[in-house]
Amino acid sequence: MSIDMEQLFDRQAVTKLSQSQQEPKWMLEHRLKALEAASQLSLPKLQKTRIDHWNFTQFDPIRKEPAISSSRELPEEISRLISTDAGDAVFVQKNASPVFQSLPDTLASQGVIFTDISTAVREHEDLVKKYWMTAGGKADEHKLAALHTALVSGGAFLYVPRNVTVDLPFQALFWASGKGIGTFPYLLIVADNESELNVVANFVSDSESDAVINGAVEVFVGDQARVRIASLHTHGEQTTEVAYRRTVVGRDADLEWIVGDLNFGRTISDNTTHMKGSGSNARIKGITVGSGEERSNITSAVHHHGKATESDLVIRGVMKDQAQTILNGITKIEKGASQANGVQAEKVLMLSKEARGDANPILLIDENDVQAGHAASVGRVDPIQIFYLMSRGLSLREAERLVIFGFVSPVLDTIPFESLREQITHVIERKLG
Repeated sequence: MSIDMEQLFDRQAVTKLSQSQQEPKWMLEHRLKALEAASQLSLPKLQKTRIDHWNFTQFDPIRKEPAISSSRELPEEISRLISTDAGDAVFVQKNASPVFQSLPDTLASQGVIFTDISTAVREHEDLVKKYWMTAGGKADEHKLAALHTALVSGGAFLYVPRNVTVDLPFQALFWASGKGIGTFPYLLIVADNESELNVVANFVSDSESDAVINGAVEVFVGDQARVRIASLHTHGEQTTEVAYRRTVVGRDADLEWIVGDLNFGRTISDNTTHMKGSGSNARIKGITVGSGEERSNITSAVHHHGKATESDLVIRGVMKDQAQTILNGITKIEKGASQANGVQAEKVLMLSKEARGDANPILLIDENDVQAGHAASVGRVDPIQIFYLMSRGLSLREAERLVIFGFVSPVLDTIPFESLREQITHVIERKLG
């Protein structure tokens, strides 16, 4: 039986949730303040996307799951999303519970921390408190942000110390399983000055799940640090996901975000980067593919604060059947961010007359000595291209497949993780039928 979250989660319930995770007083106060705000705030107003009938508040109470001793105990369709080698850094959360985590001793001895949020708060409170929910998102921004802050359940904390380089990717898997559940994961990543790291985060649900997922990722890239993050979302067709990502980039730092919004249900995706340090560089790449009656609203934004910063947004969308998506690209150059250079390109390819895709490039410039540019397009598969390929012996389906993968290749081909490229390719082919 579904439950109205605003009635279920009163102050007493939120306090009990906080106490069950052995949180300090300041975190409980943070939760209760957000809970109060949630009762007064309205849903976010998204361009050309009605979400007032989406399910954000109906689900059963947070479920706890038993831990496992090995990632090989996971179902095959879940375990294939991560490496099961003993020497890898892996974190797995099922519903509200961290069920498996591993960190090689060689990394732990260098001061690397990769553990569940509850443990991190108990054992590294000062470090977590310094960064906790300070990357630009505000709990009082709207109802969904406030609900996430009030009901955070589970999540992971990754910290790489100064001058430490980690070549192997840290792997985080957030898995929603079962009917009528709500999950509120929080992933906090801190790369200290002059460090280097790679992260692959998978957000997935069972095919029959109707979960409500309201998650957030916060990333802090220190001065001269290099961070590469890939985030893949493949929730089922009955799910509703809200995914907020906030990044702060330091001086002369380098960031690469790769996002695959490949859910089969309803999606709100917001990826915002703040380039605080001068001389920093950010590349944001995204792919979304819609089929059936999927609905998605996807925003990619970069705010230039420091001098001589550079950003590049490249977003590709493919829509078929009756699927609809809104792609918003925002480049904001703040006053004082001289010599900044921000470019963006959003493109949507529609495979049927009923499909819809909007590409909205937005430039907001408050400084004179800058460069900025944008490009956007929405169109259908070129019949001349299809005719040419079929004249060379390909079937209609093979020809369309080549055109589609050629369209998304500016993002897909640049993904440095081979396993992730294969996952995304597999999901795209499933959606295309």
